[in-house]
Amino acid sequence: MPATYNDLYLDARKALKEAGVEQAQLEARELLCFASGKDRGEFLRDLPLYASDGVEGRFRDLMARRIKGEPVAYLIGEWEFYGLTLDICRDVLIPRPDTETLVERGILYVRDLPDGTRVLDLCAGSGCVGLAVADNCPNTQVYLAEWSEDALRVCRQNIRRCGLTDQVNPIQVDALEPPPRLLRDFDLILCNPPYIPTLEVGRLDASVRDYEPRMALDGGEDGLKFYRAVAKKWKCALKPGGKLAFEVGYDQAQAVRDIMARNGYQDIQTTIDPGMHWRVVEGSTELPEK
Repeated sequence: MPATYNDLYLDARKALKEAGVEQAQLEARELLCFASGKDRGEFLRDLPLYASDGVEGRFRDLMARRIKGEPVAYLIGEWEFYGLTLDICRDVLIPRPDTETLVERGILYVRDLPDGTRVLDLCAGSGCVGLAVADNCPNTQVYLAEWSEDALRVCRQNIRRCGLTDQVNPIQVDALEPPPRLLRDFDLILCNPPYIPTLEVGRLDASVRDYEPRMALDGGEDGLKFYRAVAKKWKCALKPGGKLAFEVGYDQAQAVRDIMARNGYQDIQTTIDPGMHWRVVEGSTELPEK
């Protein structure tokens, strides 16, 4: 007997819940929208209608892959972050709500600065952090800095998709090395680096461990390799009085505070995320004496 869109949606939501998927309702909707080529409004409008055999077959194939652990963002090729819909593939991490705390700190810092404020999103991945800041702060010029050429390709796609080609520039750099001589005078550097300790990467949930890029997860033996390198080597890329802000793992805030203090950053602050974890550590470079 043919199934309606509502039948498929309810069955999928139940199956995802039973598989332990936290956002079962959202994921069932997104997968069915993708399989049918409908936007959310069309999906809601057509819930009572019967789905074609082709739509049902595509949807069931997607559901089987999701139940096996493949993240929904990779299945549909896009994900929402801070009001933007971004291209997402297995070359980049899937943007998480936790990272919106880093974006919010960046927006609060630069939104009242003069036009031409320079922001660097270091270890940019999909570009989600820098693009969200640019979208909310038209006074900024934003650079998305990545080492992976595959991730940079995704950055370029997202710059175009978000209509920010006049404001945002991609650039290939290695965050573990000092910045190129011309990459200087930033008011703000935002950095969400790899921060999972190497031995813990293999213990992550299969949906992360088996699908997301290891180089975007592995932060070295203790997870702090990138924090040490960036705090020390990229300080010269900031203007006097400029700010460096890191996203950190749930138990890394004090260690990153100590790294920033040892490298001479001032006014070091820590911000909690909605999940009640210390998520952002930030500090400023010294202003010259008058």
